[in-house]
Amino acid sequence: MSILVTRPSPAGDQLVSRLRTLGQVAWSFPLIEFSPGRELPLLTSHLAALQAGDMLFALSQHAVEFAHARLQQEGQRWPDAPGYFAIGRTTALALHTESGKDIRYPLDREISEVLLQLPELQNVVGKRALILRGNGGRELLGDTLRERGAEVTFCECYQRCNKHYDGAEEAMRWQSRGVTTLVVTSGEMLQHLWSLIPQWYRENWLLRCRLLVVSERLANLARELGWQDIRIADNADNDALLRALQ
Repeated sequence: MSILVTRPSPAGDQLVSRLRTLGQVAWSFPLIEFSPGRELPLLTSHLAALQAGDMLFALSQHAVEFAHARLQQEGQRWPDAPGYFAIGRTTALALHTESGKDIRYPLDREISEVLLQLPELQNVVGKRALILRGNGGRELLGDTLRERGAEVTFCECYQRCNKHYDGAEEAMRWQSRGVTTLVVTSGEMLQHLWSLIPQWYRENWLLRCRLLVVSERLANLARELGWQDIRIADNADNDALLRALQ
């Protein structure tokens, strides 16, 4: 089994390194890269508006990294007033490391539906919620908090951009290296991979590979695109991906 990991650096490189240490054949093929978000200059004023009882959400490690870099650049600190929330354990650890705050996060799956089940998020009438995220993404968290009576602000801290490759060249390379398993961690990346690979290679190689994804939603998208051998990891972090690959 030869494994192609499409998640971006550094997480993708780290997963490949761990797989190789375990004796697996693995390659890194990052499909997206990151740049500062359009709303990052507004971050400091958004944070300053938060008061005791308000809520700060981080939806990814990248949102934390770009936000923290911006605060350092402006000589600012993470505020004490709001309650801190993260989409999952990895993001919570990143946010705790940079802010020093106590972070609430769901212990089950790293998705908005599970985050929204936290007891602290049931009665949010009149509270402010600041959501740090990348461009695009789902609106479920913000929409649900608004329905529950919160005043929601999004801050786009980073942008995801597709990396450009010669699809035929890459397909030939990975097929010749015997890649039979693909690791894809977002719908955006899955769509990009499918579009990138020319039809002949798609039918004769790509869609015949086993696909490891991180949610049922992603598995459904994969089925629509034509994959049949799909496995769902129990979470989106590298530990969970490693368990699923073993």
